[in-house]
Amino acid sequence: MSSKPMTITVTNEIQRMLPPRVRRTAGFKSGDQLEVKAIRGIVTLINKPPAVPDDEYTPEQRRAIMAEIEEARKGPYHGPFKSGEEFAAYFKAYKRRRRSSSTKPQKSR
Repeated sequence: MSSKPMTITVTNEIQRMLPPRVRRTAGFKSGDQLEVKAIRGIVTLINKPPAVPDDEYTPEQRRAIMAEIEEARKGPYHGPFKSGEEFAAYFKAYKRRRRSSSTKPQKSR
C-alpha cells in the first residue's frame, strides 16, 4: 500500500535525523522542500526545486519585448552594410585610421 506524497521543509530538527554524509550526498540544505513518499517500509525523500513562475515578465514588459522582436525581424540584422565588400572597405579604412593615430609622434615638452 502506498501513501500519498507529502512535502516537508528541511529544518535543523530534520537535519539531525539524517546523517551528515546522507545530507551532503543528497544535497539537502536547510529550507529545502522535500517530497516524502512511503511504500511498504521504504521511505523516499525527493528534493523539490523551487516553484518557477509561469512568466517572469509582466504583461507590459512582454508587450514591449514582443514589439522589439517584431522590429528586429524587419532588419537590417548585421549593421548598416549592404554587402560584404562594403563592410570590408569600411574595415580597411578603420584599420588605416587606427594605425595612423597610434604612430603619431609624441609632443615634446
